[in-house]
Amino acid sequence: MATSPGSSSGSSSSGVSSSASPPGALGAGAALDIRTRSVEQTLVPLVSQITTLINHKDKPKRSDKTLQAIQRVGQAVNLAVGRFVTVGEAIANENRELKEEMSIACIEAKRAGETIAHLTDVANLDHPESDGRITIFTDKTQVVKAARLLLSSVTKVLVLADRIVIKQIITSRNKVLATMEQLEKVSSFQEFVQIFSQFGNEMVEFAHLTGDRQNDLKDEKKKARMAASRAVLEKCTMMLLTASKTCLRHPDCESARVNKEGVFHRMRLALEQVIEIVTDSRPNGENDMAPLSIYTGIKEFKNKVEGLRENLYFPSKENLSTMLELILEHTEDFTDSAYTSHEHRERILELSKQSKMELEHLVSVWMQAQNQRMKDITEDLEVAILKTCQCINELKRELHSAATSMAAELLKYHADHMVLKTLKITGVEGNLEAVAEYTCKLSEQKEQLVEMCRLLRHVSGTEPLEITCIHAEDTFRVTGPQIISAAETLALHPSSKIAKENLDVFCEAWESQLSDMSILLREINDVFEGRRGEKRVYLSLPRPGKHNANLKALKPVKLDAEEQAKIAKLGVELHLLTSDIDSKTEKWEDQENEIVRYGQSMSSMAYSMYLFTRGEGLLKTTQDLFHQAEIFATEATKLVSTLHAFSNQLEDDDKPLLLLEIDRLIPVCQQLQITAKTTVQGKNATFIKVDACIQKTTVVMTILSQILPLCYKLLRKQKAGNGYPISFPMEGEQNSNKNK
Repeated sequence: MATSPGSSSGSSSSGVSSSASPPGALGAGAALDIRTRSVEQTLVPLVSQITTLINHKDKPKRSDKTLQAIQRVGQAVNLAVGRFVTVGEAIANENRELKEEMSIACIEAKRAGETIAHLTDVANLDHPESDGRITIFTDKTQVVKAARLLLSSVTKVLVLADRIVIKQIITSRNKVLATMEQLEKVSSFQEFVQIFSQFGNEMVEFAHLTGDRQNDLKDEKKKARMAASRAVLEKCTMMLLTASKTCLRHPDCESARVNKEGVFHRMRLALEQVIEIVTDSRPNGENDMAPLSIYTGIKEFKNKVEGLRENLYFPSKENLSTMLELILEHTEDFTDSAYTSHEHRERILELSKQSKMELEHLVSVWMQAQNQRMKDITEDLEVAILKTCQCINELKRELHSAATSMAAELLKYHADHMVLKTLKITGVEGNLEAVAEYTCKLSEQKEQLVEMCRLLRHVSGTEPLEITCIHAEDTFRVTGPQIISAAETLALHPSSKIAKENLDVFCEAWESQLSDMSILLREINDVFEGRRGEKRVYLSLPRPGKHNANLKALKPVKLDAEEQAKIAKLGVELHLLTSDIDSKTEKWEDQENEIVRYGQSMSSMAYSMYLFTRGEGLLKTTQDLFHQAEIFATEATKLVSTLHAFSNQLEDDDKPLLLLEIDRLIPVCQQLQITAKTTVQGKNATFIKVDACIQKTTVVMTILSQILPLCYKLLRKQKAGNGYPISFPMEGEQNSNKNK
């Protein structure tokens, strides 16, 4: 039984709601409110097996095959419950405060499992009527009663186990908060170093617990919120170190104190949000999230309008008008923005006006159909529905275009990080006047980026991406003033190495968020264009069943703290390379170019491997990582073929540089493929293999980061010389050309 969690705490709710006992007939087992994958994997098969027993057909003649099948299901249920109870009892022994409740639930589950096994026993099923024995055939209500008791007790065990996991996370959070309070009050470097070492260990433990929880959540919205909070904590840990050291070195510096307090405040908010998600609660009964976004409003409005085809009398005209008014009210965020172009603003206003007119006409035709007591929609009403939906779709498209084009321009404009570079230089020079001038420029940049995030949220297309936009907006809003206070501190103490290091850390966080925005923008465009529903993931992971014959090979190996720290360090380098490659592929005018597509694919796979180093993402086990590494190496090999085809179209003078990079790439791809396929046994050997896979992936990505700009340069040169673009043959075409 997996004891990783649901999304709520003890008294309020859990991985399954406490009302999860299935009411009435068990065929409707969907009444279970399952919130986590681990609980789902435990309960759903059990519900399915029990439903099979209860829904069997009562035939007068029962073959031996039927009787044996029923017995097998009954025995399978009993054995599964036995294993489940063993785990539950072990958990009870380790947690005294829940031992009594857990033991009672385990006893009930065991008794119910044995009852089901007895009722489905072949010895009893053969001729039950003759000796008056009660079986599944003579009294189905007994099976239903046992099944209800079984699911009720199993659910209770899961709720209690989940409560323990939640308690672990809360306890871990409390330890982190207590140590943070000590760190805030220290007055000597020696004391700070000792406490920070303890703090680092506590943060690693908290990261592991919350990472497991995040991966277990079924709700993508909660997952995204958890990921955002954990990202804040990860980045703030380094900020807390440098900001605290700066404050200790310069205790009388007001800007250093403000800088440090900002970090502690943000970490506390992030810790609080994690607990809100884990316990499924909000302080003071607040609502879950921010105001409605336009994409959500349009989606709901269209559903209502199109619903008229099914039911002419369900929605009210006032309801539709209110929904449209709310959407148009939010479009003012675009029309009032100083960064929206004149053309986009005029088009948005025009489409808003047209949407109102189309809805008014729709309501008129609709009311007419109601007055005539029509049962089906008329042709006029169908046309009005189509026109209203078409108009609102055009408005949605215009808003998307306005937000994404503005974002693309802003990200391109700020890509050189000139303001940050100048702040660092003027800070080291101790030039307070210049620092003041460039902090004003950074504040302007911050306002632009915050506005960009706000508009992107409206067109994000999915709730997880919307939450990512909110997180980005918050990051720019908070990090901007922190960079300013760090720069002011450096300007006041220009010879201070720690003050310089502190400013570097905050600037890196800003640059990292800008890089993440490029990826986010691509995700939003992809969702809008229907290329994918969520984040792009190039995976081909093994699935349970026919491909998993060797279960021992798939057994995940948990890394210890030292190993995790080493892998995490490697992962950071991989993350930086994926950001670098994403920015390089975006420069290509032709995004469908084969080289670009392979580059994007490999970058996305490398990013999923980076997430593995943080205990996040879809790669859950070491086996998943090895399989992903193998697919990555295959993709890189395909890229090599495309690069060779490209080199054949180049002038002789241009070929050597590209061929040199190709020759560097080929052996590393082969090594990675061999490493990923090699079978290993034991924890140490598995860690060495993980380390090798990530290191070799990093080498491939490093070479790729050099190949992409080289190909871009050669392609532009070729275009300038020939006056027409180079064509890249597809994989099949390459093979046919070789055959010729």
